[in-house]
Amino acid sequence: MVIRGWCILLGVQSELRQRFNADFTPEKYAALLRCVNEATKWPADFRISETPIFLTREFTDEAVYAANEIAAQTMTPEFKEHSASAIPPGLEVPNESNHPEFLIVDLGICEEDGRLVPRLIEMQAFPSLFAFQFLLLGCMRKAYPAIPENWTSSFGGVRDEQYLEILRRTILGDSKPENVILLEIEPDKQKTRIDFSATEVLIGIQSVCVTTIRKRGHELFYDHNGQETRIERIYNRVIFDELERRPDLKLGFSFQDELDVTWIAHPNWYYRISKHSLPFIKTEHTSPAFFADEFPTGESVENYVLKPLYSFAGLGVDMDPTVEKIAALKNPHQWILQKKVEYASFVPTVDGPKSKAELRMMFVWSERGEPVLLNNLVRMSQGRMMGVNFNKNKTWVGSSIALHER
Repeated sequence: MVIRGWCILLGVQSELRQRFNADFTPEKYAALLRCVNEATKWPADFRISETPIFLTREFTDEAVYAANEIAAQTMTPEFKEHSASAIPPGLEVPNESNHPEFLIVDLGICEEDGRLVPRLIEMQAFPSLFAFQFLLLGCMRKAYPAIPENWTSSFGGVRDEQYLEILRRTILGDSKPENVILLEIEPDKQKTRIDFSATEVLIGIQSVCVTTIRKRGHELFYDHNGQETRIERIYNRVIFDELERRPDLKLGFSFQDELDVTWIAHPNWYYRISKHSLPFIKTEHTSPAFFADEFPTGESVENYVLKPLYSFAGLGVDMDPTVEKIAALKNPHQWILQKKVEYASFVPTVDGPKSKAELRMMFVWSERGEPVLLNNLVRMSQGRMMGVNFNKNKTWVGSSIALHER
């Protein structure tokens, strides 16, 4: 259908989108950035999009169903058997937990037969920007009065105070905040440091560099306000392929040590639920995926994306693989080929091209022992991929959030 000259796909909330765009001004966007960048000690080191995306109830329900169905497949005995080979030899961490505390399902918002549909892109058992997304939602509401009060980013009817309580309980458990740390490599230099500082503000824990940890026996310690303090729980934000690329770092402990700490989430899950999972997960919202050494004959490789298993943030992704490139891989079982999907250009902007979006569905593990969908994150793009390098000098792209009617 066409509304006021805009081609509208089924799944797009057109009325609220038109109202938002008509009400948008550069001054309001500047107010959004001030709110975000002045909320904590560190500003956002990545681009914040000018707009949230607005989802219909129908698309929201389908995305929630898709994410929950995908999450459920990670809890089967068959998945446990499949993921047993995911951890690279020598990188296993002792005392693995029964489940991860966090699960992330990335859904591309695609167009099929004139409607928006969610399609699995990637997944990981690793924390995302849970604290920052809470901050961003508050700033969006403050900067843009056109957003109705009953539109939210969280799921299951969760209100702001409940969201914070769930996050605190997941990270802190029964420990005091001073006995829980957010662990990262040089946290003050990371692009996601604004989430670290938001976590400090909301949860009350300190961001700590891996190089400053001290070990005595099986216990770990850090400096808390000038006093050596025991670490009981680690909210782990260390990306392990980054750690491997930093031989200059001198650590006072090893992740492979027997340690008297609780990992949130345990490092083994970083590998168990990852791109390694994609060939196993099969639902109506997934696309075919194969390990490179198991790619079926008869399939056209140009219809696939080549991805390294153990990389993060799009590093090493090849959008144009060839038979020759695959044959040249040193360890093809550490690469996957995933069938390409067509992202929909569905977000009308005020200055030209429509934007695409990827929807990150963010789960926490409930006390009932199952993943519960809590919040979302959106990455908007007008380039071939979602990353910053593909969206230089563009507007209405970057980090955002999806809103739906409560």
